Amino acid sequence: MSDVLSYIESLLSPSITAALPGAGHSSHQPQQTPGKLWHRCDPTPVVAPQLAIYSQALAQELGLPPGFADDQAFIAWLAGNRSLESSPAFANCYGGHQFGHWAGQLGDGRALTIAELCHAQHRYEWQLKGAGPTPYSRQGDGRAVLRSSIREFLCSEAMHHLGIPTTRALSLVSTGEAVVRDVMYDGNAAAEPGAIVCRVAPSFIRFGHFELLAARQEHDLLKQFLHFVMDREFAALELGHNEQGYAEFFAAVCQRTAQMIVHWQRVGFVHGVMNTDNMSILGLTIDYGPYGWLDNYDPDFTPNTTDAQKRRYRFSQQPAIARWNLICLANALAAIIDDHDIFRDGIALYDTQLSRGLAQMYHDKLGLPPDSNTADSPAPIVTSLLQLMTQFEIDHTLFFAALSAPEATLQNLYPALYDSNAKAALAAWFADYQQLSQGAVDHRRMQQTNPAFILRNYLTQQAIEQAEQGNFAGVFELMSALQEPYASPEKFAHLRQKRPEWARHKVGCSMLSCSS
Repeated sequence: MSDVLSYIESLLSPSITAALPGAGHSSHQPQQTPGKLWHRCDPTPVVAPQLAIYSQALAQELGLPPGFADDQAFIAWLAGNRSLESSPAFANCYGGHQFGHWAGQLGDGRALTIAELCHAQHRYEWQLKGAGPTPYSRQGDGRAVLRSSIREFLCSEAMHHLGIPTTRALSLVSTGEAVVRDVMYDGNAAAEPGAIVCRVAPSFIRFGHFELLAARQEHDLLKQFLHFVMDREFAALELGHNEQGYAEFFAAVCQRTAQMIVHWQRVGFVHGVMNTDNMSILGLTIDYGPYGWLDNYDPDFTPNTTDAQKRRYRFSQQPAIARWNLICLANALAAIIDDHDIFRDGIALYDTQLSRGLAQMYHDKLGLPPDSNTADSPAPIVTSLLQLMTQFEIDHTLFFAALSAPEATLQNLYPALYDSNAKAALAAWFADYQQLSQGAVDHRRMQQTNPAFILRNYLTQQAIEQAEQGNFAGVFELMSALQEPYASPEKFAHLRQKRPEWARHKVGCSMLSCSS
């Protein structure tokens, strides 16, 4: 066995498969699995795996031995072409509400957990995304295309370096196989290059795990699962298996969710598919599908073509949707917890944490003095600014980055404008801002809050188109830039530009489908 795989085996920790019921025989056959939380499933081998991308930072955090990127046995494992007898792969079973409607059993349709490790007193679950069909694939093939795999790899690492709770990406392996997808769901399916991402997180448990058990009225298993999650995922809280412990657990989930949402709004990130099966119990950003970033500030922006009509998951709606999802989790837990004040208090805590968090976040983005802020709502200067940014399509990232400069002037803000008619209105706002701040703007705090670089949709799409032709130079450049999002290295100046007009409506640069 290779040195890297031997190292992996030395870190294996007790698995969910040893603690909770599941199906221990490997299968790829789509099926309902009542009474089970997981199903053994071997990855489906690919013809020509090649390690295309990897995160050196995450590899170091995981303590991987030097030379891991050249270890062919390790790469074969990351491609699903090799298994560890001591760590059989499995798929998770869960349900969820999708676009507001109960969808029943869902589960990992193209994700397989291949290892659960403990390193430096931290837990890491490794999943392969795109490694073939599972019992929860329904009509899908369990594969992923290079396009969506690059997007997930880059965005999860970008979010990490922005300081936002997220799953991580360790590797992207090209498979040498074609995957057929209908990108716009318009009947024009086409073959695309396939890929497999290895993503890593402390846990991939979702709200939908609890929902499915409650929907099936498997109350004993639901309680067993809840206690397992409390003991393992929230061990630091030392929660008792009683009403007080349940209250502290739900409050922790609500608080972490609120913190995540505040971060999303801070950097202009739009998840695109905030279904309850895509909500992490740990408050991590999870499942990077048709996500997007604000170019011009648009509270109604959604990157998801499936959501184009109702815009349920638009930027401004994300805080309310997270709250709705928490209520779904509460409804599931209410099947086994009698004191429903636990849930009312938890939702109230979310509301408080969210409102205060958003107010403080905008206060920090503008670097305002402490006495200019109210505890639960943004200052009027923030409200007027957001109205102005919406009306005149002001670039969200460029504006706040320019405002953060120590010697910020009105002229510094002009490159953020898409509409020159905004200059007069912006001048009036800037005068009010200067009068309010009285020269006491905290630029250091602003620069720690406002990124200079975000992973703009059009930049990612350009890198994807190059990579599909075998050239990963654009991907590597973005990987370098995203590691310093709050700095302004001159070498990345060309990546800190306004979205070009040609990208406003181009597929991949504006809206995307769930096709991956």
